[in-house]
Amino acid sequence: MRLVTYSFRGLHRLGVVREGVVIDLTRALERWYTWRGEAKAEARAQWVAPPGDMVGFLANGPTALEEAREAVEEVQRQLSNEALRAQGIVFELSEVKLEAPVRRPGKIACLWVNYVEHGNEAAIVPPTKEPVFFAKFSDVVIGPGDPIQLPRVSRAVDYEAELAVIIGREGKHIPEESALEYVAGYTILNDVSARDFNLKTLLGVVGPYIIQKTFDTFAPMGPYLVTRDEVPDPHALPIRLWINEELMQDGNSGEMIFKIPRIISYLSRVVTLRPGDVISTGTPPGVGHWRTPPRYLQPGETVRIEIGNLGVLENPVVREGEG
Repeated sequence: MRLVTYSFRGLHRLGVVREGVVIDLTRALERWYTWRGEAKAEARAQWVAPPGDMVGFLANGPTALEEAREAVEEVQRQLSNEALRAQGIVFELSEVKLEAPVRRPGKIACLWVNYVEHGNEAAIVPPTKEPVFFAKFSDVVIGPGDPIQLPRVSRAVDYEAELAVIIGREGKHIPEESALEYVAGYTILNDVSARDFNLKTLLGVVGPYIIQKTFDTFAPMGPYLVTRDEVPDPHALPIRLWINEELMQDGNSGEMIFKIPRIISYLSRVVTLRPGDVISTGTPPGVGHWRTPPRYLQPGETVRIEIGNLGVLENPVVREGEG
C-alpha cells in the first residue's frame, strides 16, 4: 500500500493512494466493519487508524495493516460509486494536500557516509566496521510541496537524496537476519544541510557539525509510506535528484556500504526502535558542496527526488520567512 497523511480543510487524516485517488483509511475501515456487521464500527475504525496519526496506526501492528488493506480493496472495487465521495471516503488527489507520511517521528536517525563514491567526492574515508549515525530534530520534517527555507545565517545550503526506512515494530537488540520484519515501509527523505554552519567554519575549531543538518524545514519527506511488501528489494532502487531540470544525483540503493538489516540491527543495540521512527540510509554522490564550483540551493529553485517506485518528492526553495 501507499500510505499517506493528507490534509483536507485543515484536518489531518490517514489515507491510501490508489488509482489516482486518496481513500480515507479511517472511513474505509468504518465502512468495512459495518459491512461485516461488527458492532461499534466507528469506534473500532478510530482505534485502528486514528485520524492523522500514522504512528498510532503502525503501532497497531500487522493485523491493522491487513484489515486496512482489505478495507481499501473493498472501496477500490466501488470507486465508480459517487456516494463514496459524498461520504468523504474518496478524494481526488487535487482536492487534498499530501503531508509527510510520518509528520512527527519519534526519532530521525541518519547515516553518515554510507556510499563509497560520496565519501570519495568529500575526501572522507567511509566507515566500514560499523555504521555512523547522526540525528535530526523531528519537528524539522516537512511534506511534499512545502518550501525548503534557506536560513538567514547560511549561504551554503545543500541537498542529499536518501532512501528512508520507517519502523513498524518496537525492537531492541534486533537480530540482523530478522531486521526487515521490523520495517513498516520506505519513503524518500532529503537530508538538507547548511554546510557553512559548523564549528570549523564559525570558530576555527574542529567539533560537532550536526547542527547544520537540523534547521527548520531541513527534512522534506514523502510523499508515501510504501509498505514493505511492495518493495521486494530495497537495495535495488535508483535514486535521482534534480534541481529544476538539472540532474545532480544519479545512484542506486544497492551501492550502500551498510545494508538495511545491518543498519537496523546496529542502531537497535543503542536505542529501542519504535513504530514511526525514521532511519535515513545515506546519500549517493553528486551533492553540491563538493562540486567545482560548489552548487548550493537558491531561492526560486525546485528540488525533485525520485527513488524507484516510492514516488516523487518535490519541494520549492525560498528564503527564510518567505515560505
